[in-house]
Amino acid sequence: MFNKIIGKRSSRKHSKSESNESPGPTTNPANASGGRAVASAGNSTNSRNSGSGAGHSGSKTTINNGPRNSLSLAAPHHQAAARTLPGKEKYPGSTAITTANGGFSAMENLPAFREVAASERLNLFSKKLSLCCHVFDFLDPAKNVREKEIKRQTLLELVDFIQAGSIKLNESLQEELAKMFSENLFRCLPPSAHENTGSEVFDLEEEEPCMEPAWPHLQIVYELLLRFIVSTETDPKIAKRYIDHSFVLRLLELFDSEDHREREYLKTILHRIYGKFMVHRPFIRKAINNIFYRFVMETERHSGIGELLEILGSIINGFALPMKEEHKLFLVRALIPLHKPKCVTLYHQQLSYCITQFVEKDYKLSDTVIRGLLKYWPVTNCQKEVLFLGELEEVLESTQAAEFQRCMVPLFRQIGRCLNSSHFQNDRLLNELSSCGTMTI
Repeated sequence: MFNKIIGKRSSRKHSKSESNESPGPTTNPANASGGRAVASAGNSTNSRNSGSGAGHSGSKTTINNGPRNSLSLAAPHHQAAARTLPGKEKYPGSTAITTANGGFSAMENLPAFREVAASERLNLFSKKLSLCCHVFDFLDPAKNVREKEIKRQTLLELVDFIQAGSIKLNESLQEELAKMFSENLFRCLPPSAHENTGSEVFDLEEEEPCMEPAWPHLQIVYELLLRFIVSTETDPKIAKRYIDHSFVLRLLELFDSEDHREREYLKTILHRIYGKFMVHRPFIRKAINNIFYRFVMETERHSGIGELLEILGSIINGFALPMKEEHKLFLVRALIPLHKPKCVTLYHQQLSYCITQFVEKDYKLSDTVIRGLLKYWPVTNCQKEVLFLGELEEVLESTQAAEFQRCMVPLFRQIGRCLNSSHFQNDRLLNELSSCGTMTI
């Protein structure tokens, strides 16, 4: 049943150490290289590049997101693929913007990188970064149209420069680059619809998401950040000074964005950071734990729980054996309580995958997991009960007889209560559970 819900799972070998973890989940095998194509400003795309081209061939590729909740544990490729970005025309002269009293007072023409000597390109790179630090108001489409397009084209040029990797960025430029990322990405997210109305009754599945109006710029900034992280020219020992704990924490805050396009980029970027910056790994796991704690104990509302669980699914797959005590505590204190919220159906697929990863790595945890499921077993929600039964079936497949005997009494009591349910899907699942239980005994 679990395989029907999450799809066919490939066989996996236990990783010998955490350093073997895949650096990033991707939703499309063509994107395993780490880079994505960036859509043009007028294209409100909901997708990613499905192929790559060489250099500037001029061919445009269709961006395709693929299933939002799919999880791929493909082997890492540490360099972004060279590909042409849609929406890229011959670069007009980029301009540096000087503002006075909130308006434009002067503009200095900046040439394209190809128009200057190699020795001058780092200085030109710095000037273009300064230009891109200016954030525009996208709530008014008619405002600063020319300047917005200039910035968009400049961002595309920066993406090409980083991707080419012909010149290594010094520490000063990496600091300026991190500042540009912060200026553009880190912002206050708009309140949700139910928060605007003050309503306490809302349905996450039916609520219309709020799409980010500044996405024509944000998408390219995210692409630039991704290319910078996966670039072989980026030295983690230097970059960690600017891609630091504060930077990572603010990235995690953006996972609550209602725009699924932004969450998809954040998912890939955070996992690439986890793979490249080993010094940040404990902090990232702890920060994700805190998001889960607040979600379960306080708000029961967060847009990015599914994406965070996708990242964790790959991280858990790389846990070394024997499993550390902190990882077992994470299972008990963070993952299992995620079955409690009413909106568990939105992320149950990813949650179930993480849970079964733990049991497959250490079968002795099956008793803990089964008792945790029974603790949060739904009373009146039949749809949720079907999901729990499917997850229970998958856990039982990896359960040994000794662990099963420890929890079989409360388990069969719950199954007995399910037998009295009139829900038609329960009968089929209970038959499957019976066969799993018989084989376990």
